[in-house]
Amino acid sequence: MKRLFGSGQFYRSALALAVPIMLQQLIQNMVSLVDNFMVSGLGDISMSGVNVSGQVLFVFMVYVNTICMSGGIFLTQYFGAKDFRGMQQAFLFKLGMGFAAVIPYFLVCVVFPRQVLSLMLIGNTDAVLILDEAVKYIHIMFFIGIPMTVSMCIASSLREMGKVRFPLIVTIVATLTNTVFNWLLIYGNLGFPALGVRGAAYATVIARTLEFIIFMVFYLKEKPEFAVKIRDLLRIDRSLFKEILKKGAFVLFCEMTWVFSETITTAIYNGRGGADVVSGMASGFAIANLFFVAFGGIYTATGVVIGKTLGEGKLEEARAQKTWLLSGSAIFGLFMMLFGFVTTLLVPVVFGRLSDNAVTICRQLVILMSLFMPVWVYMNSQQAIARAGGDTAMGAYTDASITIVIMIPMAVLLGIFTDIGPVIMYLYIKLLDFVKVVIFHIWLKKERWLRNLTISSN
Repeated sequence: MKRLFGSGQFYRSALALAVPIMLQQLIQNMVSLVDNFMVSGLGDISMSGVNVSGQVLFVFMVYVNTICMSGGIFLTQYFGAKDFRGMQQAFLFKLGMGFAAVIPYFLVCVVFPRQVLSLMLIGNTDAVLILDEAVKYIHIMFFIGIPMTVSMCIASSLREMGKVRFPLIVTIVATLTNTVFNWLLIYGNLGFPALGVRGAAYATVIARTLEFIIFMVFYLKEKPEFAVKIRDLLRIDRSLFKEILKKGAFVLFCEMTWVFSETITTAIYNGRGGADVVSGMASGFAIANLFFVAFGGIYTATGVVIGKTLGEGKLEEARAQKTWLLSGSAIFGLFMMLFGFVTTLLVPVVFGRLSDNAVTICRQLVILMSLFMPVWVYMNSQQAIARAGGDTAMGAYTDASITIVIMIPMAVLLGIFTDIGPVIMYLYIKLLDFVKVVIFHIWLKKERWLRNLTISSN
């Protein structure tokens, strides 16, 4: 048992990193659930419009988060090596690559929103009505692009240093602000105008702007180790930038392949009926986000623990920590599965105003995703260990390959040649994750991740 599990102190230290991150995401997702509850009161059409346009924001956020993960691989190890210059260069990488997505985000939100969003509703019987609501929402959501990018870069860098409390506090403030303005602007309470889906968008913009202001005040006042001065923004170490980009390219390819597959499969699910299917599936994911918080916490805690140890040059200790973290994630996944089952009690409370079919789809999807939690948490920990040591090829060669060669064609064929419902289709597609876990296990045994990147990149 000692070989499989670490000491109580080891897991307490890991949870000290993971729990605040999970709590932060739980608060965000709870508020998001409240947002969905408020929007659902407008009906299936409005609920579907907001969630279809939300897919664009989802892609943008995953891209920026992936860039932060790529830079974070190096920032965490440089933190362990006490190399502040390296931390600053990793932070500059995050900012530069993050801003690179603002222009395409603008084009989708402002210039071609209807054309892009219509691709998510091919075959849907209520597509025109849903698009009308979606375009209203996405036009306004453009304004969160730059503030959110900067906030995510600062917050992720603080977490990679083990400073998880301040981002949590900022999240609480921002999400409470979002909730209040949703209540004021969607239905027009306390004399405010009733703006419907536009009100939900304005509330998000206000909250994200406030979040950005708080992070910038902290950044300028406290000057964390990764902070750079304005005159240093263009002083990039090209060799290190290329090294981070080289490692990050695999992470970006893997994550964006996942986003691409999720977007395609979501579009296929949406084509299995009308607004009830779109709102039902979206509602299921909104509730599942309450237990999906496990992914961010486990991933960050694993990356910080392993990355810091590798950066200190303690390779044997990192090897032992890998086993302890994987064993711990297996147990934690079972706990999150049970938590997922409990969240099904929220379905009639939060989304009871949707159509009966939408509520049924929502409940079935939540139960199904709960059953997959042990596999997903374990797989998330496997990915975090590999990336902490710079082995970003594992996800690109296995995860992305299975997604491109098997999963996407499977989803398309199921959509064309069968009439099965969206929840059963989701089940068939996600069964491939069991194959990924086995391949990841074999790959990690090769120990390509067991590297001190602060030595090889200097």
